[in-house]
Amino acid sequence: RESQVELREHIDSLATELCRINEDQKVALDLDPYVKKLLNARRRVVLVNNILQNAQERLRRLNHSVAKETVRRKAMLEAAGGYPQGLPGK
Repeated sequence: RESQVELREHIDSLATELCRINEDQKVALDLDPYVKKLLNARRRVVLVNNILQNAQERLRRLNHSVAKETVRRKAMLEAAGGYPQGLPGK
């Protein structure tokens, strides 16, 4: 996720620099297509970053639920006097 943010910042910086160069040129260079490509790449990076954030949040919630269920089951086993017969204790 951090690399996605860093990449997005670099793309923004490069797009800004290209626009500045384009404005400063005495000879008209058509850098607009390159700026558009950079902005399109930035948009894709932002989309990937959003997908990664959503997946990370789902994993965090799942991990929390698993930990909660583990604590609940452990408490039930301890309240019942240990582990059921046939299952090794851990």
